[in-house]
Amino acid sequence: MGYKCVYMLSEIKEYLKNTVLFAFDFETSPRDKWRNDKSAALDAHKADITGISFSVSEGTAIYVPLKHRSGRNAENQAAIWDYLKLLFESKDVIKVAHNLAFESMFLYARGIVLQKPCYDTIAASQLTLKSKWEFRSLADSGLKTLAPALCKAEMTEFSTVTEGRFFDELNPQDEKTVRYACADSDYTLRLYHVFNQWFDRFLPKHRTIVEEVESPTSVYVGIMKYNGILVDKSAMLKKQAEAAEKIVSIRKEIAGIIGNVEIGANASTSAFKKYLFVDLGLPVMKTTAKHQEAADDETMILLKEWCESNRPELARLFDLVQEYRKWGKLKSTYIDGYLRFIDEDTGRIHPDLIPLGTETGRFASRNPNMQNCPQKDNDPIGVRKFIISPAGKVLLSLDFSQIELRVEHFIAGTNVCWKPIVLAVISMLRPLLLFTAFLLRRQQTKMLHIIKSAEPLQRTAISVCSMACFLLAYREHLNLKLG
Repeated sequence: MGYKCVYMLSEIKEYLKNTVLFAFDFETSPRDKWRNDKSAALDAHKADITGISFSVSEGTAIYVPLKHRSGRNAENQAAIWDYLKLLFESKDVIKVAHNLAFESMFLYARGIVLQKPCYDTIAASQLTLKSKWEFRSLADSGLKTLAPALCKAEMTEFSTVTEGRFFDELNPQDEKTVRYACADSDYTLRLYHVFNQWFDRFLPKHRTIVEEVESPTSVYVGIMKYNGILVDKSAMLKKQAEAAEKIVSIRKEIAGIIGNVEIGANASTSAFKKYLFVDLGLPVMKTTAKHQEAADDETMILLKEWCESNRPELARLFDLVQEYRKWGKLKSTYIDGYLRFIDEDTGRIHPDLIPLGTETGRFASRNPNMQNCPQKDNDPIGVRKFIISPAGKVLLSLDFSQIELRVEHFIAGTNVCWKPIVLAVISMLRPLLLFTAFLLRRQQTKMLHIIKSAEPLQRTAISVCSMACFLLAYREHLNLKLG
């Protein structure tokens, strides 16, 4: 392998001379304050770039050590960074990285916004087929997974090289350190060629999507993660106390009906089920996959409906249980959960942002999951109000209205007469439409009545039709756009 460690700006320039394409990769390590935080090396607020590797051709790469705590580091690093800033901001050179959002985040922390043209091989991976039947998922797209599968080469694991140490504790003169760092950029470059060959043969428009949409998006995903989401922590703590009081209050009201039966945090304990179905003798409305009595929200609704006719003194219990669960989820997920992720230095939440992690292409987040904030009309706490804008800024919220119908309308053209189609759908799928209407109005009892009274085929339609409509629209939209 043509891997080597370089220390001088002149050596970097010589290797990158006249190149129009390079792959690069960062090795990062936490600052002193965060050495006990296992994930700090991945956070640009808590870590520094330890070294950078570059590759311009298969089998070759250089490693530039910057902040190793042992051995020799590169000289005149201010000049090196001046040169690299011009390189990363150049509009004439293609910059390739695996998980470009990560590198973008660390560059942004240094005041550098990477410019097009750029290419994210982790995005390319998710737009290529793993088999004849399925695209690669995010879990299939790690560099150490792709290299053996597509380049027929085993890569050394990070833990094998570091042996429990941070990367800045390794000596950059050690051949194993250099080989590990250089291999990341080398195989990223190889994957760039592998994926583009696949795109050019099978799905040329997917290459366009990677180059023009997903890779530039990755740059800004990194910036967004670095900037994070400003939240009102004092308001969250106040609502946390209010929610705790509300949960205690509801629990006392439930206890007034059922006594000292232990219901736990979600009112689904075996003791509570025994109380309902053995002590009270209520009918079993549903069973679980293990053939035990179910006590989910649908069961609570069905039991309330039954009790209204047969045991009216118990009907209130099932409203309370659902209210208890709702407040418990709001507190544990959206107050306690969000509070755990507030960075003590920035006062912000910095979630992992995932552009291609869902099957429908929906932009997602984790640590914490923030795309599932409750709607304003079903949120007595006001979770969305926790997210605030910095001084002098405003928050703008946008959403698509009836996106599936708009996609279909775009596909069909503006001259299509919709009235006969709509009337036919209403005639054939009236239960589905009623169910949808009640769903939107949160009239759960009526929803369940529709399900129970529908014919088997109509019941199946209720279960799958909405998703099918969306997927059909999505597929036709892709066929139209991608050819």
